[in-house]
Amino acid sequence: MRLRHAGGDTVHLGYCTNVHPAEDLAGILGQLDTYAVPVREALGSDLLGLGLWLAAPVAAELAADPALRRRLRTELDARGLEVVTLNGFPYAAFQAPVVKQDVYHPDWTTEQRLTYTLDLARVLADLLPDDAARGSISTLPLAWRQPWDTDRADAARRRLDQLAAGLAAVQRDTGRQVRVGFEPEPGCVVESTDQAAALLSGMDTERLGVCVDLAHLACAWEEPTEALDRLRAADLPVVKVQVSAAVEATDPAGDADELHRWVEPRFLHQTRGAGCAAGGDPADPAYAADDLDEALERALPGPWRVHYHVPLHAPPEEPLGSTLPVLRAALRALYTGPAAGCDHLDVETYTWGVLPAARRPGTDAELAVGIAAELAFARTELVSLGLTPENTVTAGVTR
Repeated sequence: MRLRHAGGDTVHLGYCTNVHPAEDLAGILGQLDTYAVPVREALGSDLLGLGLWLAAPVAAELAADPALRRRLRTELDARGLEVVTLNGFPYAAFQAPVVKQDVYHPDWTTEQRLTYTLDLARVLADLLPDDAARGSISTLPLAWRQPWDTDRADAARRRLDQLAAGLAAVQRDTGRQVRVGFEPEPGCVVESTDQAAALLSGMDTERLGVCVDLAHLACAWEEPTEALDRLRAADLPVVKVQVSAAVEATDPAGDADELHRWVEPRFLHQTRGAGCAAGGDPADPAYAADDLDEALERALPGPWRVHYHVPLHAPPEEPLGSTLPVLRAALRALYTGPAAGCDHLDVETYTWGVLPAARRPGTDAELAVGIAAELAFARTELVSLGLTPENTVTAGVTR
């Protein structure tokens, strides 16, 4: 979906397909019909944006074969789907039975991560709509925080220089600009905007910047306006925003039984107490745990925010809640000025399949309905800030 900011900028809104398991081209095309088209139809929209997730093997296959890229573009166009952004954070097997810390490998000290990301850039340059200003790719914030030393930091910086050069070459070859955003996440080398300003400044900011995930921002207990100002002061552009919300527990000791229902084996659910907001190391073990079960075992002081993406329109039932106030404050800070603070928005709730059983969709159709409801929620929030759907309007819905 596209919306028009009052300042004239086009804002692209879509959903991230890393919620789906397909990792080859046939599977990706199949998921377009199973999920994306029903989502678009449920929204009453002529056009739906996808933040495609392409695992490394299929990204390499597409990057090497222009005919395959043309086929994928044709299949997207035929279904009323557009792609301006890719999720390049998970390398492969993101919906495996157990993912946990595997999602951070290979990291930005390695050749594999560089090659994968440049493959994605080559693919995206050919998928971009003709009238799109540019493309974006989100990626991990360098690496998991341990081990990390000067040698690894130097290796990562060399990879980032190579990445910028590779993106420049893609632009020379195709005429399309693709930017990469490093996504601060709990537990990583870059967890907060303070760390982003300290460790990512000095990059080629024409092509490299930050992807702000609003659930991660909340888990770091950051105030959105201050965080965005901090990135701006460091000359780090926000190239992509992931519209997401996390679990919040105001009384984790009293709500431990309910929180235990959210413990699951697939993804890491880093947990941060409000003490993290006091400054210093955001992963300070006095207030931080690398997973929810660990936080419960150690009885961290509350309140807590848990890196567990929850459907935007359906926050957890009391006594738990979600970080929607942070999401709303961030969108307000991004879109109430004279220009749009970012032109690529991706709803990224990849956790539908691991929600507590009573909240989990039981069929593909139910998942499509849930994704459509999230996108409708996000669209309503943006319209409330003065953005206008670019598509025609019929009977009160965008089409």
